[in-house]
Amino acid sequence: MTAITIDGVARSFGDVRAVGGVSLAIRDGEFFTLLGPSGCGKTTLLRMVAGFCELDRGRILFGERRVDTVAPHRRNTGMVFQNYAVFPNLDVGGNVAYGLKARKLAREEIARKVERALKLVRLDGFAARWPHQLSGGQLQRVAIARAVAIEPDVLLLDEPLSNLDAKLRVEMRGEIRALQRTLGITVIYVTHDQEEALAISDRIAVMRAGRVEQVDAARTIYEAPANGFVAGFVGATNLLRGAVVRRDGDVADVLVGATTLRARLPQEKSFARVALSLRPESLRLLAGGETPPPGWRALSGTLHEVEYLGAVTRFVVRLADGTPLAAMALAPHVAAGDVVVAYDPARVVVLEDEA
Repeated sequence: MTAITIDGVARSFGDVRAVGGVSLAIRDGEFFTLLGPSGCGKTTLLRMVAGFCELDRGRILFGERRVDTVAPHRRNTGMVFQNYAVFPNLDVGGNVAYGLKARKLAREEIARKVERALKLVRLDGFAARWPHQLSGGQLQRVAIARAVAIEPDVLLLDEPLSNLDAKLRVEMRGEIRALQRTLGITVIYVTHDQEEALAISDRIAVMRAGRVEQVDAARTIYEAPANGFVAGFVGATNLLRGAVVRRDGDVADVLVGATTLRARLPQEKSFARVALSLRPESLRLLAGGETPPPGWRALSGTLHEVEYLGAVTRFVVRLADGTPLAAMALAPHVAAGDVVVAYDPARVVVLEDEA
């Protein structure tokens, strides 16, 4: 296993800053995800780790060994690309053996490693098949088998599931995570899919415009975002801007439009202008006559939109001042008209207003 140190790494293309002074410490055997919107610099950062993109400044270390000055084929990394990059003129066995042959291993050793790699990705018996005979999921497994066959110190995956359909993406992300645990290998995984990142990562670095906004465990990223960008990008949220009008210890009343919301405000935070992050699933629509749970607060509004999704239903409630509030629940039946929405002040995340 290999720890990775990314120290003050930067890269620009002309006047465009792709990566600006990023520093990360990735642990031995960690499944580490770079998450962010298109153009945020995550793929450029991954390519710098792989050696396919030069650094303007900074350094990259595998363990104690500096690698940013080392040729890509000498870094012992396995790379899986978005478009599979499977060679159409080689059968499955030939594709998986490609990196092993480049290392000039003995034929018997190559055969053994190819067989092991195909078994790891559940493609036993597929060595003689050709790429055009495979599905998208099978092609991605071939690409992964080729990357792990060389027994790399670090496995790098660049949007590996984006070309697959939704159901297959869910299956494959579980298989990739299980494979990583089996091998105990350090993984850097690039994706723009928030659900994917939350499901498989030990830690996530959320990126925006070439810099890192937050590095934390998946649960912390979701439940305690560092700022409004992270709150809004990682999952759905109601991001409400307002002003603190009263504070009593760690409890504050925040005026949002013409509506006052209560929130827990840690003592060390003293923002006058704040943004409140309130997740849709933390809201509860109250049926007629139902009272909020102890400690919860209630807001009155009008049901504006209903989106039935089978297992869950999404709602948009407009408060008296017109502020929209998105809510989500396990497929209840709610009649149109006036409704009451309850929320727990302890689950309202208070952030500095960046606007």
